[in-house]
Amino acid sequence: MKLFRTSLLLAGTAGVFLATPGFAQESTIAEIDADVAAGGGEQEIVIIGTGQTRQVQELDAADIALEVPGISPLKAIDKLPGVNFQSSDPFGSYEWSSRISIRGFNQAQLGFTLDGIPLGDMSYGNHNGLHISRAIASENVGRVEVAQGAGSLSAASSSNLGGTIEFFTRAPRDEFGLEANATYGSENNVRGFVRMDSGQLVEGGPALSLSYAFQDADKWKGDGIQRQHQVNARIEQKLPDGRIFGFVNFSDRRENDYQDLSKEMIDRLGYDWDNFADDWDLAVRVAHIANNRGDTGAPVSNAAAGTVYPAPIKTADDAYYDAAGLRKDWLGAVGIDTGLTDAWSVAATAYYHRNRGRGIWYTPYVPTPGGAPISIRTTEYEVDRYGFIGSTALELGNNRIEAGVWYEDNDFNQARRFYGLANTTGAPSRSSIEWPKNPFATQWELDFNTKTFQYHVQDTLQAGRLTVNAGWKGLRVRNRAEPVVQGSLAVGEITARDWFLPQVGALFEITPDQEIFATFSQNMRAYASSATEGPFATTQIGFNALDLKPEKSSTYEVGVRTKSRRFQGVLAGYYVDFRNRLVAFSSGAGIQGNPAILQNVGSVRSYGVEAAGTYRVTPELSLFASYAFNQSEYQDDVVNAAGTIVAATDGKTVVNSPKHLVKGEITYDAESVFARLGANYTSRRFYSYENDASVGGFVIVDASLGYRFTSGALDGVTLQANAVNLFDKKYVSTIGTNGFANRGDSQTLLAGTPRQVFVTLKTAF
Repeated sequence: MKLFRTSLLLAGTAGVFLATPGFAQESTIAEIDADVAAGGGEQEIVIIGTGQTRQVQELDAADIALEVPGISPLKAIDKLPGVNFQSSDPFGSYEWSSRISIRGFNQAQLGFTLDGIPLGDMSYGNHNGLHISRAIASENVGRVEVAQGAGSLSAASSSNLGGTIEFFTRAPRDEFGLEANATYGSENNVRGFVRMDSGQLVEGGPALSLSYAFQDADKWKGDGIQRQHQVNARIEQKLPDGRIFGFVNFSDRRENDYQDLSKEMIDRLGYDWDNFADDWDLAVRVAHIANNRGDTGAPVSNAAAGTVYPAPIKTADDAYYDAAGLRKDWLGAVGIDTGLTDAWSVAATAYYHRNRGRGIWYTPYVPTPGGAPISIRTTEYEVDRYGFIGSTALELGNNRIEAGVWYEDNDFNQARRFYGLANTTGAPSRSSIEWPKNPFATQWELDFNTKTFQYHVQDTLQAGRLTVNAGWKGLRVRNRAEPVVQGSLAVGEITARDWFLPQVGALFEITPDQEIFATFSQNMRAYASSATEGPFATTQIGFNALDLKPEKSSTYEVGVRTKSRRFQGVLAGYYVDFRNRLVAFSSGAGIQGNPAILQNVGSVRSYGVEAAGTYRVTPELSLFASYAFNQSEYQDDVVNAAGTIVAATDGKTVVNSPKHLVKGEITYDAESVFARLGANYTSRRFYSYENDASVGGFVIVDASLGYRFTSGALDGVTLQANAVNLFDKKYVSTIGTNGFANRGDSQTLLAGTPRQVFVTLKTAF
């Protein structure tokens, strides 16, 4: 059985990297050596990318299994160097709050794939993909590969300026098997998962896996639910030198939102402040008062309500009645990966993704005609995309030559609609987690089409202890927007194109256990085809005046890796030149949905150091630690057409880019008993471009403890407890949920989850 690992923040990261055999008694070292030599040693859960010319780490299913069932794999990789992940829920899967950044690049500037299939930028209103928490159940993730700077040339992504995160599915087993787990915990969280592996249906034939997951939990503050149904089905046929596979994944997710906060609101109302949700009458009263005061722009609706908000409320934006996200997704693919000869191999995958989604806000800014002073405002999504990924590789002596293509055609419909609410008391006439019907107004509706074509060519040369790879990719993305109901937004066409984006890397093996590596890569991010981000999210006049160039980055990396029977580690440094930074400046509260102003605001320079290491002290005890220093700074002020400074950002730190990230874990596994304690330090983060608004640093500690029954009637059963935010720290997790302001405080923060405890019963046979 695999040795599970757990973690504790180490007081000194350097202590791990400088660990020597003297760290354990001689008898213990001999025991470890004998265990490894006999084949009993476990492959490290954190794999430090040995043999790669880039900074790369991997996590496997054993590490994810120690987390709370249902956790987003993004939360699991947060311990890797340079990775900053934040979410306001304990699972990291609540999409409005889920944010990941690497080396100063935000989520929309990273690349994400599942089994090679593009997931887009995984943003909340994703126009070209879906979040990993909807794409696959966490129990079915086999491994996650993180490239912090230079993603592989073959990665199917048009947004990977700052690296890639690639997820891979667990294959069906060759033998019949069943797995099941049941979780109960804080906030009435109930989760169940069951998976059946058919084994080979006939001797030498295909194997099938089929799983179902259900999760239902209350929000940790306020009123609302986080609910999801997931079905994953996969079939694989092994070939003499490869496989044929197919899968279909389905997700139905409904989640109520937490209220966005500002620092002023936190000081006045506290971290536990949330939407009204369970108090419809109060929400209606506040809406009437806002109308009477002229705060919403709507006419006076009930003079008797007066003009004074009930304490401690000061504005109509302190709380809304409710908000929610509804998403249904189908993702399917068929593919083949095989060798045609000893020297020639091919791989091809065709995929299709269908999404239907609603982002729901109960808005006091638009009253229902003849009804309540509130209506339901939706942002509605429909994605229908299909694509093909193909590659071939040829071994010629010491060279491995690879070439590949990716094509995707994506139709995306997006609309802003309003649905009426009756003038009731006690409860609203529509539920936030039901799909609304019969709108009374459509503010805008646009049809978008995005055609993406990418190719890559690469040669890898193995010359003794030296490995060199060199190649390039070309990328063209054509975006088109056509009006159904245009409203105030832009339509038209725009293209991002660069046929030569090079990548060069080298690896030198100093000894069989030590190596140095260096990489240079260039990448480009295409424009977004969306009414809520990118060039079409502005007015037609603004779009016609745009003179944009796509964002581009140049990344330089150098590093060293070392490994032994008890220790593996990596130390890397990097420099990034990021050009043509595009920023969409919003005006007003997020719920108002005002058109953004997109502008090229210059460049960013980033440099930093990353280190990570795992040390196996005894056969039962292991330590892991990582540290990252990142300095990301804007190189230009933001000026308008007249040359007047709009935002004095030259020399300021990039928003949501902490300078220091320190993570550590200690893991104990004595066959039956296993435990992990992990801590994560995140330093101060700015949420205004001029750096006059920030949230402080914090340390969050998570823990797990479990027991595996290895005999008797309970043989094969595991009992596991997980605690998130063990010491109940109050802190701001996600920043930038409603974008970033040039200066000053803004309502764009989310409070982190308090202590949450979960107990899981697992079995497999």
